Amino acid sequence: MKTLFIGDIVGRKARNFAIEKIKEFKKSNLFDLIIVNVENSAGGFGVTPEICDNFISNGADVLTSGNHIWDKKEIIPYINNTNKLLRPMNMVEGTPGIGITIINTIFGKIGVANIMTNLFMPKSKPVFDILNQIKLKFSSNKHLCFTLVDVHGEATSEKLAIGHLLDGYVSAVVGTHTHIPTSDHRVLKNGTAYITDVGMSGDYNSVIGMEKQAAISRFQYPNNKQPRLSVADGPPTLCGVIIKSKKNGLAETIKPIRIGGIIENVGI
Repeated sequence: MKTLFIGDIVGRKARNFAIEKIKEFKKSNLFDLIIVNVENSAGGFGVTPEICDNFISNGADVLTSGNHIWDKKEIIPYINNTNKLLRPMNMVEGTPGIGITIINTIFGKIGVANIMTNLFMPKSKPVFDILNQIKLKFSSNKHLCFTLVDVHGEATSEKLAIGHLLDGYVSAVVGTHTHIPTSDHRVLKNGTAYITDVGMSGDYNSVIGMEKQAAISRFQYPNNKQPRLSVADGPPTLCGVIIKSKKNGLAETIKPIRIGGIIENVGI
């Protein structure tokens, strides 16, 4: 099985570019599954029902998110009525939506989980306490052909620890949130594909997708009234990883994909 995971979509241009590419990929049957992190796809902050429907109708199988999932309040009723948009499963009790899902595809059943780390992140339940829930959920559903965990977090050490603890239990552990792609993609010892951060899909002539001057001002003059952050308007780069998995559900290979924009492109 060949799966594409696309990293954090930041803003309208990146969103439109990603949807255009997803349509191309689907038309040419390049991938069996496509999973997209959409938490910054609505103006850089949150996601709307319309955006989710647009991604799904054009070929995305599952959508993941992170700490910005609630920035657009209209997503709350939507997320309560779908199993294809996830929020981190270790958010506090009573949070709308789900953080882990199993869906049927034409290739078989797949499982996707979305978790959020604790270091330097908004308050959530201890992430390491829920890893056994993921293992149990996926292992109790027989014949899953692919399983992926989106680890949304800041600290590389925390993501790495989670990757090692899930090694051999899932097909892939992919990091999101920092908006900068890392070069440590590899298949771990027991067969799980891993990368610390996939990187954002957005304008890299920016500060993690935001217009430079406003973002820089917050560092230079932290005590001054700050301008509102807005999405950088340059050409977007689509960043993701391609995971090839075996019949037993474990990974065979993982490699990055980067298309467009200003950083070095890595093709399919």
